[in-house]
Amino acid sequence: MARVIALVNQKGGVGKTTSTINIGAGLHKAGKRVLMIDLDPQGNLTVSVGVEAYTLENTVFEILKSECSAQEATINRGYDIIPADIRLSGADMEISAVPGREMLLKEALTPIMGSYDYILIDCPPSLGLITLNGLTAAREIFIPLQAEFLALNGMAQLLNTVKAVQKRLNPQLDITGIITTLYDGRKNLNKEVLEKIRQYFPNKTFATLIRDNIALAEAPSFGQDIYEYKPDSKGAEDYTALCDEIIKQETRVKK
Repeated sequence: MARVIALVNQKGGVGKTTSTINIGAGLHKAGKRVLMIDLDPQGNLTVSVGVEAYTLENTVFEILKSECSAQEATINRGYDIIPADIRLSGADMEISAVPGREMLLKEALTPIMGSYDYILIDCPPSLGLITLNGLTAAREIFIPLQAEFLALNGMAQLLNTVKAVQKRLNPQLDITGIITTLYDGRKNLNKEVLEKIRQYFPNKTFATLIRDNIALAEAPSFGQDIYEYKPDSKGAEDYTALCDEIIKQETRVKK
């Protein structure tokens, strides 16, 4: 059965989509069967892997509206992608009156769970109905967190949302990883914030630090993950190390 992991942070610019793409690509490179789901109306994950969602009949929006199956919306690039575009911005209104509206994504993924080792859900930088669908479908949460003080602001709101989802919709949901992103070891501020992150989440924070690396910022403009764009970069090195940690979690998480 797949590990279903939602990557979520209501603050933008913390490397959430970058992490989703490159964790997915790194896990695929390690021999895992991977599906990535773009649940953000901005469609950044979709664009970043070179998919033009506006040309497609089926996206995650059509899945949420029960107009197509998850299989029908899936695109294969070695790893699989369920794309999104601006159509998804209307999802809150379209599905708000649907009974069990928070469960729509979970129900759509159930038939394909056995086809993957990992399903990664790139949630939007908000805590609305679309994100609730991601959190209800997931078993785990990874929180990409920039090593800056402002990135720690709002964490209480996110954690309260997670607790509410655990209580009312998905009792199995658990935060299993904090990913430190955009890290620069030359900055004392980054070091200080990293210590605070480790204090707040002592058993959740990954040892791997995703260093600030220009190749990670450049790769999406070529529609490529970091392994396609610059496999010898620090970004590829860091995400490979992070994927090794994620794979080592498997036995403990599945217990």
